[in-house]
Amino acid sequence: MANERPNVVFVLTDDQGIWASGCYGNPEIRTPNIDRLAATGMLFQNFFVATPVCSPSRATFLTGRIPSQHGVHDWIRGGNVGPDAAEYIRGEVCYTDVLAQHGWSCGISGKWHLGASQIPQHGFCHWYVHQKGGGPYNDAPMVRDGRLVNEPGYVTDAITDDALGFLEAHACQEEPFYLSVHYTAPHSPWTGHPQGIVDSYEPCAFESCPQEARHPWATSLTDRCLGNREMLKGYFAAVTAMDANLGRILDRLDGLGIRDDTLVIFTSDNGFNCGHHGFWGKGNGTSPRNMYENSIKVPFIMSHPGRIPQGRVQQGMVSAYDFMPTLLDYLKLPCPDDRNLVGSSFVPALQGEASAGRESVVIYDEYGDTRMVRTEEWKYVRRFSDGPDELWDLRNDPDERHNLIHDRGQVSRIREMGIMLDEWFARYVDADVDGLRQGVTGLGQMRPVGPKWDDERPPYFAPGASQ
Repeated sequence: MANERPNVVFVLTDDQGIWASGCYGNPEIRTPNIDRLAATGMLFQNFFVATPVCSPSRATFLTGRIPSQHGVHDWIRGGNVGPDAAEYIRGEVCYTDVLAQHGWSCGISGKWHLGASQIPQHGFCHWYVHQKGGGPYNDAPMVRDGRLVNEPGYVTDAITDDALGFLEAHACQEEPFYLSVHYTAPHSPWTGHPQGIVDSYEPCAFESCPQEARHPWATSLTDRCLGNREMLKGYFAAVTAMDANLGRILDRLDGLGIRDDTLVIFTSDNGFNCGHHGFWGKGNGTSPRNMYENSIKVPFIMSHPGRIPQGRVQQGMVSAYDFMPTLLDYLKLPCPDDRNLVGSSFVPALQGEASAGRESVVIYDEYGDTRMVRTEEWKYVRRFSDGPDELWDLRNDPDERHNLIHDRGQVSRIREMGIMLDEWFARYVDADVDGLRQGVTGLGQMRPVGPKWDDERPPYFAPGASQ
């Protein structure tokens, strides 16, 4: 196969903090295959998701657009399967649409969580997905050939088995393939994982997950998990079991003789806190929602022998909204020019340039009425409803312990960063799906929003409300 049209394997994990792998500096958790991938490619130290929760983050990876453009603002609670099933990103242009149009055979094995899970969407010709977004790791609810099934065995293994079948079927074909391998790991529950792996973490001190005093905004997940060693063992075991399955995929690519013709990408849909800052969870692990570094930063590795320098670490800041233009640029495919995309290609970084012009990049995030602007040195978080807002000096306070929002010496900085935030979102937000006007609760999205959806039901879940 011509190297100019490589295969692509995109591995997306679920709720994996940037701290939860060996190659990112954690000596306690065992991830030999993530580490192996990093050794054969480029590891990004500063990769940010556009929203610290699963469904909107996944939509941004696929479309290159932020939630206030594509309209997915929270994890999808309604519309996954059944009579109310809805295609949340219908009408969007995904990079898989572009790949399929240009001859790539596109498959997905694992978590979709963007609605209407029984219907193949956006260029995918192979479709084996989770019915919802999470659940038990054994006898998991999956969709195979359009049918709702409970898949026997451990779901991380089942996702990999299906992915390996796709690789076998397409390895010898003349046209290239694209494969999404979307694990539910290490998302909760942190029970039901291979017992041998769970037990192997019994001696672990878990110094990488300090169980700090309960955060005043923490939710019920924290109440169940904070200080609970069994939950820590389960989380670590979920990562290690997933890592073993990543190894199966890498080994099969080698065995089929197509590793050099395959770009492999590894990342997660959002970060996670396991006691860090005194809570368990991601952006909705607190109320109000948070933008802590462990919630918005994720592991990101790209490996392609002969094309991407090996064993490199890239420090430049990159966002998930840069991923679509980067992948299409790398594959020399056209990027849609009518979608008001917010990101830019970081292919120069993949070619080995130190920061590749990304020294002045500014990162923006949103989750409902909470928005963030982040430079290399400063982070400003504004909660538009009723606060509280935050200003963090990341150079001198990387763990975000001292909120400077009321520091009189920072008034001009807060004003300047507020202007940056307002102007950027004004440039890109679609008023019909503006997150500031949505009433996002952090408890799940019940249906799509925007003028193309004529529906009177409340779009976001709220306890006690009629849904």
